[in-house]
Formats: sequence, C-alpha cells, structure tokens
Amino acid sequence: MRIRMTRAFFVWQHRWTGLCLTGFLIVVGLTGSLLAFNVELERMFAPQLFAASRPGVARLDLAALAEHVQALVPQARVDAVLMTEDDQASVYFTGRTDPATGRPRDLGFTEFFVNPWTGEELGRRIRGDLSQGLINLMPFIYELHWTLTLGTVGQWTFGILALIWTLDCFVGFYLTLPVSFSHFWRRWQRAWLIKRGAGAFRLNFDLHRATGLWVWPMLFVFAWSAVMMNIRPVYEPVMRALFDFQSMVSFTETQHPNAVPHLDWHAALRTGERLMAEQAAFHKFRVGKALSLMYFPDIGAYLYEVRGSRDVFERSPKGGGTAVVFDGDTGALRELSQPTGERSGNTIESWLYALHMARVFGMPYRILVCLLGLLIQVLSITGVYIWWKKRGARQRAASRRGAVGAAS
Repeated sequence: MRIRMTRAFFVWQHRWTGLCLTGFLIVVGLTGSLLAFNVELERMFAPQLFAASRPGVARLDLAALAEHVQALVPQARVDAVLMTEDDQASVYFTGRTDPATGRPRDLGFTEFFVNPWTGEELGRRIRGDLSQGLINLMPFIYELHWTLTLGTVGQWTFGILALIWTLDCFVGFYLTLPVSFSHFWRRWQRAWLIKRGAGAFRLNFDLHRATGLWVWPMLFVFAWSAVMMNIRPVYEPVMRALFDFQSMVSFTETQHPNAVPHLDWHAALRTGERLMAEQAAFHKFRVGKALSLMYFPDIGAYLYEVRGSRDVFERSPKGGGTAVVFDGDTGALRELSQPTGERSGNTIESWLYALHMARVFGMPYRILVCLLGLLIQVLSITGVYIWWKKRGARQRAASRRGAVGAAS
C-alpha cells in the first residue's frame, strides 16, 4: 500500500511538473536544435564576420591584435582577445570614462570582430539586437535559449526550471520501473518498446515513456549542465559535496584591482607563454595554439589560454581550455586551470560544457544534439496529451458518479 501511495504521489508530481515545464522545454529544445549548428548558421547569416582563409600565412599573435585594435577604438580599453574560430578573432572592450558624466562611454556595440591575419575590422554588433538584421539572428536565438532574452531575470528563471527538470529526470525514470519485483526485467522491457497497432492514447504513452528512457542520460546531462550555466550558487555546492571541485572564480577572492598593469599586451603574452611552458613541463601536458589573452582590472590579473592536450573541446575556445592566471604587474603565477585530469569535479564540468555545446565527437554528435532537441518536443507534446486524456477520463468518471448519486 505504501509503495502504491508513493508512486501515486510521484505520478502527480511528474504530471504537474511536466505541464509547468512544457513551455520551457519547447523553447530550449527548438533553439538547442539550431544551436547545435551555431557556427555553421552564423557563417550563413553573418558571413561578413569571417575572414577569407589565407593558407600558409601566419596569423597575428594575440598581443599584436590587441595593440592593433586598440588604435581602431581609442574611446575604449581592450579587455580580451580571443581566437574565436580559425578565420575570426573577437575583441572585447570597456568604454573609457567620460569626463562629462564620470561613467564609461557607450560604445554602441558589445562584440567586435577582426581578421586574424591582418587585424582589420570585420564587423561589430550589439549582441542579440535583431534590429541590426540577420547579423544578430544566431546571437538572438542563443539569448532566447539561455535567458529568454530577459537578462539576469531570465537566466535565474531558466536555471530554476532546469533544476526542477533535473530532479524530474529521476522521477520520470522511477515511474518507468515495474511496481513489483516479480519478473522485473521482463516487465521493465515493455517500457523501452512501442506497442504496434495500439490506439492513440497507448501510442502517445509508449512514445513518452520509451523516448524518455532511451535518451535519459542525455536529458540529465543537458538539464544539469543548464543548472551549471545559469545558477552557479546552486551548482557549485552540489559539485563540491559530491566531487573534488574548485570554482573557476576562486582566484579572485583575495586579489586587488589594478586598472593600468605594468605589463603591456606584448609583455603579458611573453609571460603567459613562459608560464604555460613551465606548467606544461611540470604537469606533463602538451601545449597547442594560443586561444585567448584577457586582462581583468578588478583583480589586476591576466589570463592566457591555449589548446592543451587535456582539453575536451574540439572547436573554439569557448570553454574547456587550459589557462594560466598571472599578476598584471609582476607576472607571478596565480593559478593554473586544467579542464581535465586534476580534479574530478572540474573534469566533469568540462565534459558537461562540451556535451551541452556540441563541441565534441564531430558532426555525428551535433546531429544527435539536434535530434535530441526535437525529441524533447515529442516528450512535451505526448506528456500534455496524456494529461489531457486522463483529465477527460477523470471528469467523465466524476460526472457518472454524480449522476448515480442523484438517481439514488
């Protein structure tokens, strides 16, 4: 009896949780299917942001790009240079203080792209602003996927919904298990299959249950990684409790601001290369091409990131890179960040990023992620259909009981 009551409670919980999550899952599923091919679609809708390939010609280094672009935007300070793709570099700025207002100048853009071979500007945009045309279509879809274009409020809302989704993954899995342990495996096998020739309700029920089971590991990965990306104050304590995990922002806790570092971009690049080579020799990993060089005035430190032999990401430096953080004045090493092989929790996090952003296993995995987004629609639609049919059945049963009571 207790098992039946417990199961009935979880059926009720799963039903209403699913209904509440329907809109969220439809949005993240459809946008996620598109974002699996984000770079390819970006090249289609905003080709001007990518340079013509120049085989055999060396690209400018990160410091040279920073110095060159600084001259293009004198009203701002260069904060970071990233080799976003092989044929594209991104530069990020902070507006210099306007003497008239005492506030940073409004630059009129948030993203700035340059040719990695020449340093020439390719384009600039306010990320996600559709009024600028197709150049912002994919960033808009990305913001819709991440925050529903509602900024911090949307980020927290989606993070909370992702947490509920994560917990509901376990509830949904539990509800596929047979009530009795008698002939457990034979009875559970039915949950993985779709009965042929069944009616509409049974077909939808089987689709909902079997689809959820077959893709359950991926559903959990995407749900929990969404928590990771949106609500770190929830994600990090859980990871610390379960694994050996260190937050990426730990090095900022005891540092001091420094708006004008002693090391310029060229000196910082040389220092980053030297520190990275020393750490690679000590920790026994290989160093590949440079990915980014950033300065953080709030903590007075540079971050230099490279492709390392322990990286997970196959493409672009958007997470999963090997990095050193060092003092902007002295060049002293503050921290080495390795995506894998050092702490189990950080290794898991690197894989969560890579799997969520479809940055591993090549085109087959990107196709799988795209299909997963469509399967999430199947789960949402069949779940609503099952609720609607059962609700109708309950209402008809209640009407019959009322009619019998009135007759008696």
